[in-house]
Amino acid sequence: MNMNFEFATASRIIFGPGSLARVGSIVADLGQRALVVTGQDTARASKLVDQLQASDIHVHLFPVDGEPEIETVRMGVEVARQHHCQLVVSFGGGSAMDAAKAVSALATNPGDIYDYLEVVGKGISLTVQPLPCVAIPTTSGTGSEVTRNAVLWARAQTVKVSLRSAMMLPSLALVDPELTLDLPRELTARTGMDALSQLIEPYVSSRATPMTDAICCEGIRRVAASLRTACTDGSNLAARQDMSLASLFSGLALANAGLGAVHGFAAVIGGMYGAPHGSVCARLLPEVIEVNLRALSEREPASPAILRYRHVAQLLTGNQAASEQDGAVWVRELCKELDFPDLNQFGMQLEHIPEVVEKAQKASSMKPNPILLSFEELSEIMVRAL
Repeated sequence: MNMNFEFATASRIIFGPGSLARVGSIVADLGQRALVVTGQDTARASKLVDQLQASDIHVHLFPVDGEPEIETVRMGVEVARQHHCQLVVSFGGGSAMDAAKAVSALATNPGDIYDYLEVVGKGISLTVQPLPCVAIPTTSGTGSEVTRNAVLWARAQTVKVSLRSAMMLPSLALVDPELTLDLPRELTARTGMDALSQLIEPYVSSRATPMTDAICCEGIRRVAASLRTACTDGSNLAARQDMSLASLFSGLALANAGLGAVHGFAAVIGGMYGAPHGSVCARLLPEVIEVNLRALSEREPASPAILRYRHVAQLLTGNQAASEQDGAVWVRELCKELDFPDLNQFGMQLEHIPEVVEKAQKASSMKPNPILLSFEELSEIMVRAL
């Protein structure tokens, strides 16, 4: 257990049904000219725009179609500078929030985006404080409202990369579960499984801390209790509230304890095949749990991660006698129930596995995995997930 730790998050978090109604008066303190980054359908943000305009905030809409690409961010920065925006407000899923965080950072920092990107760029640290960023999620899965990075698709290099800095933590995360009531079943399932993987991986991570442990356990319990209900009865506010809280907790956890092999692979597969992130995480999670457990039992049988996987299984199943392997069984059964496809449905084939594994081994998310997996073990995970 890491007893020397730091915990960083958004400057302010507001959570609760109906909390969107408070946004105008709160955001007015951050500036009077806002770039509002949304998903493709800007009409969904009409209530937000009304709230901001009622507080005399000038709004410039910037829709993001699909996952944010490097060029998307460049365009957003140009719009923010052209209209002299003093803050950036995101309203949408992880794509809108990541784009907004990147735009707010690059609007104030000199040079090109590639100067600051990891993997495909120079990885230079930001030197100027970004514009204030307000993150308002309308899905319950990414936790991006409280993380310090923006995941962007480098299309030319067929990989997803991060723009990362402690300065990129939003000034305000406003989480209103009512905004998720109209989320379709498929997207509810995808984002829900993303949240679950982002709670399990930090809990077994080599960087876990007492604070992230508490957050992860509570989040896992809520996903186990409410994800099925949120998928089958989207109007159930109690279930939506649980999933919004679990998503928030997953962002807090990953930002402070890291992730693992699921996300090490997911970034690569998403970049190469354009596969939905939540679907990839769902399909990989049970395979990663099982291969991690076998590697731990063979090479590090005294590792506390084994007991942590057992606790995960107990939280998921509600059975205090559950074994560590039961968690993978529970996840696999849920994935079948929610109709998650195998990875070959996104174009991945056996012959692609060596390239995927090689790239995943270099991913930053792979580093906190509870045990270093070999090339052969990582390849096995891919074969199982096909």
